[in-house]
Amino acid sequence: MPSTQAPPGADLAASTVRTVTLRLMPLLGLLYLIAYIDRQNVSYAKLEMVGSLGLSETAYGLGASLFFLGYFLFEVPANVFLERVGARIWFARIMITWGLVTVLLGFTQNAAMFYVLRFLLGVAEAGFFPGVLFALTLWFPQTHRARMIGGFMIASAIANAVGAAVGGALLGLDGVWGLAGWQWVFLATGVPAILMAFVVLAVLPDGPETARWLSQAQRDWLSRTLEAESEAGGHVDHGNPFAALLDRRVLMLAGIYVFLPLAAYGLGYWLPTVVKGFGVSNLTNGLLNIIPWTATAVALWWVPRHAARTNAQGNALTWHVVGPALVGATGLALSVILPGNAVKFACLCVAAAGTFSAQPVFWSMPGTFLRGATAAAGIAAINSVGNLGGLIAQNAVPFIRDQTQSDLVPMLFLSICLAVGAGLMFVVLTALRRDTAQRVVPQATRTV
Repeated sequence: MPSTQAPPGADLAASTVRTVTLRLMPLLGLLYLIAYIDRQNVSYAKLEMVGSLGLSETAYGLGASLFFLGYFLFEVPANVFLERVGARIWFARIMITWGLVTVLLGFTQNAAMFYVLRFLLGVAEAGFFPGVLFALTLWFPQTHRARMIGGFMIASAIANAVGAAVGGALLGLDGVWGLAGWQWVFLATGVPAILMAFVVLAVLPDGPETARWLSQAQRDWLSRTLEAESEAGGHVDHGNPFAALLDRRVLMLAGIYVFLPLAAYGLGYWLPTVVKGFGVSNLTNGLLNIIPWTATAVALWWVPRHAARTNAQGNALTWHVVGPALVGATGLALSVILPGNAVKFACLCVAAAGTFSAQPVFWSMPGTFLRGATAAAGIAAINSVGNLGGLIAQNAVPFIRDQTQSDLVPMLFLSICLAVGAGLMFVVLTALRRDTAQRVVPQATRTV
């Protein structure tokens, strides 16, 4: 009779990580894909929505950016609620509400309604991305998190690619059932979020302890490993999770993270407009925009794996954040300087890959010093403050465009911001690593 016991030692570790990865990551990736499409669909709807509603580029930028204000105000409370009620119920709530708001965007009548609904979309989605980052700290040991975050974020690149093709095609439905093409963009992308909420309720466990597809031996190994990392790494778990908002390390990470979303959202939202300026149709625009996001997906897969494969630590680990950011800044600058539409587009493809692939290793860092509800609040604080960069980009990019009458000059602004951010990241991440080491050594000394 074959043994039903889980394999010992390294085999148990490998089987546990493999099982969790296969069971959890495809679902979370699909949810993020839907979320990102709902977040980015306005960039394609814009191509017709601006003229239909009589919006200026600046007014559109304000409306698009209000998403990030709602996100900023409600993200930390949302993640604290997630830690208390569990991922299953909270993710389902998030998806239902953001799906409904997205559908309502399809019936926008004027600028004021657009502003209110974009703000509410940010409120509805607040807590999803940092919620997943927090959930990964409950499911994966530290050595695996950057790769899992990179794999999860590949969904954002796929969403941009799929959204590009779908957005361009949906605009072609203009007039069907009496609806404009930009209305179809919102309706067709909002409904899947509502439907997926019921899938989440049916299949997503709140944590390893409720996962029926893990054996008891696998649950025990995961619990022991995470607890050992917590005790050895100088992790902090404040009695009041909101105290994480005053943690110096959280504030430093939040401050430098601003530059990554600023460049990422500035590029992501504006890229369809840049490509349309090359004189292509809506459908061709959507198909061309698949290319930069395919390059981004490859970079998101490769960078964290290179860090893990080379066992990158110290400055080497820091360079897996700073290096891609510098590549992104260079690509953005060259897209303005070099002649020729094909060359400019190639530079923007490189810029997208560099900007987004700086994030997986960055997001593996908060879990090295935070745990429990404090980790939930701290990760949300970093993401909410950092995503104010999206608010800045969505106002600055169209403003610069209106002032210069150039679709590409705003890329130079994004390049400068990202280059400055890369320099600050090197300084802050080096200081953070030293600070964490100083906290761990006294603790280790006391246990000897």
